[in-house]
Amino acid sequence: MRHTVESDKNRILQKMIEFLGLRTSMIAMLSMVILVGMGENMAERYLPIYLVALGGGALSVGFLNGMDNLLSALYSFPGGYLSDRLGYKRALLVFNLIAMTGYLIVILIPTWWAVFIGAVLFLSWSAISLPATMSLVAAVLPENKRTMGVSMHSLVRRIPMALGPIIGGLLIAWRGEIAGVRWAFVLALVFALIALLLQQIFVEDQKNRGAAEGNPLKLFRQMSPGFIKLLVADILVRFCEQIPYAFMAIWVINNNGISPVTFGFLTTTEMVTAMLVYIPVAYLADRGSKKPFVAATFAFFTVFPLILMLSHNTWMFVLAFIIRGLKEFGEPTRKALIMDLAPEGQKAGMFGLYYLLRDVIVSLAAFSAGFLWNISPQVNFLTAFGFGLLGTVFFILFGEDITINKTGDAKSIG
Repeated sequence: MRHTVESDKNRILQKMIEFLGLRTSMIAMLSMVILVGMGENMAERYLPIYLVALGGGALSVGFLNGMDNLLSALYSFPGGYLSDRLGYKRALLVFNLIAMTGYLIVILIPTWWAVFIGAVLFLSWSAISLPATMSLVAAVLPENKRTMGVSMHSLVRRIPMALGPIIGGLLIAWRGEIAGVRWAFVLALVFALIALLLQQIFVEDQKNRGAAEGNPLKLFRQMSPGFIKLLVADILVRFCEQIPYAFMAIWVINNNGISPVTFGFLTTTEMVTAMLVYIPVAYLADRGSKKPFVAATFAFFTVFPLILMLSHNTWMFVLAFIIRGLKEFGEPTRKALIMDLAPEGQKAGMFGLYYLLRDVIVSLAAFSAGFLWNISPQVNFLTAFGFGLLGTVFFILFGEDITINKTGDAKSIG
């Protein structure tokens, strides 16, 4: 009888592991995401506050956010190329070492200009490593499990996004805005080192590598019409996201008198909301139409800056950050859609090219954010809302749909 109960438990556990698309390399990659993400969200989340404390102004904050977007764009394609060339395991090793070097610079040199030097190395870790992690998902999981795999990656990323800002806020409350952020970077360095060791021990080497394409123009010519339409809509919606992004902490803390710790809990509210929708949406998207889920996430992106502008007390901010959490409703589906539309053997490179094109253009919006903010916060928020509305309507009217049939194969519907 006891043996039967244990067998039933093992079967249930095995079914759950299969349902969630968990493999050894996936688990190792997800562990890395948690550790590096904790460092990112403890420290980088408060960089605008840190810059202001060191003597920077609104333009420096806007410039930092614009630089983040630009570097994310410029690093995305090399990240994809190196992943196709070296394999995702070796590529992730290189990317982690780059980020750790950036952390060291900020720790050792507490000046505003050192922030920008270090940021060149650590701000875009997520962007440069994303093609490699998506390539890993595509390599180890079948097509009818890719959205689930991407969703698990997105879900696990939200764990440090939820916890990191709280720890960072507590460090600031304990040591002040300058020393507290520097302590956060010390912890970020330690977590990144642990992640590097786990990654190299447990992530399996890539068995089959495609022919890495170093010419983005050649890859661009391989983009399908549906791929390009998704890219255009995403660019417009990311204008909506990035214009107010760097000023969220300033709006909540400085303009409305909310404490840094409360801001950390607002971010936790956002992440918990996102985590609750990932698995059910991935299950449905892997078995039917993808377009409605992507359209829904674009709509939540669009509404957020409008609600944020109208928020002036804690409960209104709670509502705003719940809506911001819901913007993740179809994000894993969008990433899975990119991988489905990318050619075999060059998925990491094509994924990186998508982000290169998107983020180079979107960085213009991020660089302009400081000027819009200096006019007024309301101008900043309403401009963001307008771009989001345009992108969402464009995708609903012209975006391509992808469905999964009963055999697990993807089918494109124009």
